[in-house]
Amino acid sequence: MIAKASARPGWVVSFADEVWFSRLAQPSLRAWSPPDGPMRLCQKERADGDEAAKALACYGLYLPQLQGPQGRMLLRFVEGRPVSALTCRFLSWLLESLQTRGAQGVKVLVVFWDNASWHVSRQVRQWVRQHNRQAKKGGGLRLLVCALPKRSPWLNNIEPKWVHGKRAAAEAERVLSPEELADRLCRYYNCEHHEHLKQELC
Repeated sequence: MIAKASARPGWVVSFADEVWFSRLAQPSLRAWSPPDGPMRLCQKERADGDEAAKALACYGLYLPQLQGPQGRMLLRFVEGRPVSALTCRFLSWLLESLQTRGAQGVKVLVVFWDNASWHVSRQVRQWVRQHNRQAKKGGGLRLLVCALPKRSPWLNNIEPKWVHGKRAAAEAERVLSPEELADRLCRYYNCEHHEHLKQELC
């Protein structure tokens, strides 16, 4: 399916997923060590009075075919955790972002992702159907969502990107604030740091 979608004219293939970037847990790293001993990344603890979240949830989209100064990753961080309503807002933002980038000749954005509950929920499926109806009438960018087989993270090309990002943003000396961590990650992925998504209270 991925190969067929990549070969279709006017279709852009992408891979989406969510990840948690911890402010405290350290990734596994290899580096040259000084002669007097190995360099170690120790588990960190929040300082007294630090009430910020221990980890940042993040939506991401990897576009292997995308060119341009902002690279091939699009990120939106989340206040809280991913849920269906935020997934719909993320998808809407993605489509708007691609259109403002001037995606010439692109008619369909193909998104491959896993079977997380906030991907396959009724709310998300209804939002995709409604968007595609409107896009068909108005000539906008359509969305084709494809679920990957269960327990097959190796099929999602965005997965290795998360590992490299965690290593690139690692801080040995202190605990980064959520904003500092998000800024480091956006610099590494060469993308803009947008306002974090959050649940709207009814």
